Amino acid sequence: MAGMQKKFVKNLFFILFLNILIKTFWILGVDRTVQNVVGASEYGFYSSLLSFSFLLNILLDLGITSYNNRNIAQHSHLLKKYFSGIILLRLALAFIYVTISIVAGWILGYNYKQLSLLMVLLLNQALAAFILYLRSNISGLQLFKTESIISVLDRFLMIVFCSIILWSGFFKSIIKIEWFVFAQTMAYLITALITFMIVAQKANFQRLKWDRKFFLVILKQSYPFALLILLMAFYYRVDAVMIERLLTNGKEQAGIYAQAFRLLDAGNMIPYLISVLLFPMFSLMIKNKQSPEELVELAFSFIATPSIILMAFSVFYSEELMGMLYHEHVQASANVFRVVMNCFLALSSVYIFGTLLTASGNLRQLNYIALGGMILNISLNFYLIPRFEAMGAAMASVITQYLTAGAQMLLAHHLFKFQYRWWLFSRYIIFAALTFLIFGYMSRLNDHWIISCIVASFLCLIISFVLYLVKPRSILALIKQPQST
Repeated sequence: MAGMQKKFVKNLFFILFLNILIKTFWILGVDRTVQNVVGASEYGFYSSLLSFSFLLNILLDLGITSYNNRNIAQHSHLLKKYFSGIILLRLALAFIYVTISIVAGWILGYNYKQLSLLMVLLLNQALAAFILYLRSNISGLQLFKTESIISVLDRFLMIVFCSIILWSGFFKSIIKIEWFVFAQTMAYLITALITFMIVAQKANFQRLKWDRKFFLVILKQSYPFALLILLMAFYYRVDAVMIERLLTNGKEQAGIYAQAFRLLDAGNMIPYLISVLLFPMFSLMIKNKQSPEELVELAFSFIATPSIILMAFSVFYSEELMGMLYHEHVQASANVFRVVMNCFLALSSVYIFGTLLTASGNLRQLNYIALGGMILNISLNFYLIPRFEAMGAAMASVITQYLTAGAQMLLAHHLFKFQYRWWLFSRYIIFAALTFLIFGYMSRLNDHWIISCIVASFLCLIISFVLYLVKPRSILALIKQPQST
């Protein structure tokens, strides 16, 4: 057990370092600049199409990536048996995904310009999904450092290509959003080729195999994963699509929502990366009949403290941050940001407890929870968006995310017989209350907001040590101890 915790901590620091370095610059440096250059309306047009391309994304995968990750982590020898057949299956699924998505876009009333850009975005989604499948083989083999490097390669290439467009001076005419979409296509294509070569070598790949019976077996075993991903994608990504479709000024409001949502998406990177590490570890522990309780508590400690600090920051410094990042609709974006960032703790919890429940195969219960979340989110959006515009979507997200996260936590505690640590829970409540009080007080001072924010964060970190929520000595001891087998 200690060996698994040590592996988790060491690889977590490495993957976080790479991703924070690369993806933060992409989101705050490049992607933000793109929106400022093309304008909120044009970026809202792109953002709504991007969110739409996510809605049917499950057709690209049908749960194969999650099923494969769990299977390879528990039975690594199956990589050579499955690899060539799954590649052909995924190509067929990509064709189905693009076809159905284009038809759905046409039914929704998208014009020629929208459908043309959607086609390229669908290609990008197909490449991204293929990369995720390839990465699932790498992480399933416990090759976490290789997986960490691959996880940032596409964003690194996008930074290079988009930086040339934005800052090289080669492009004198008006910059178009389509250029950045094509840059992403090239980055995904190069990453897919490199990752394919790595996995093909591990799998001793020689030729493609068309095996109808094999395809049916894989789809039968992976469809519960597919349903879960589809339902979760709807209640996480449908907001921007509904804003753009329900409002007369939909493109502008979608752009405002994108400005606020971007930082939630950026912060979401950290719990997602933790889940990437946890999934094969949970799968292996469950196979070996080891209790995951200590690893769950360790992972949650990495997430909860910074999540609470980030939420307090978003409430009291939203106007300053939005004003620093954007040129248009600063106040409106700040108001939405102040609300939507309060989803972060719930989203982070889902990445831990949802990952545990998925690894253990409790997909039927998870799908019921996700179905309830999707119905609730869409219903709330239909009611709130016409009344409060982008703010309504933010309100719907907060309600949905906390209810689904709470349901998953209760289910995990019930199924795995975890202890209800009420004293630990009360310490997190105390920490949250003190954190919001400190940030509220510091935001009223006349000092520069960045300085007061840093001071507030430092004070909150000290409080987390005092309350024994963050245990640096335990983490250092875990890293230094010999690896157990």
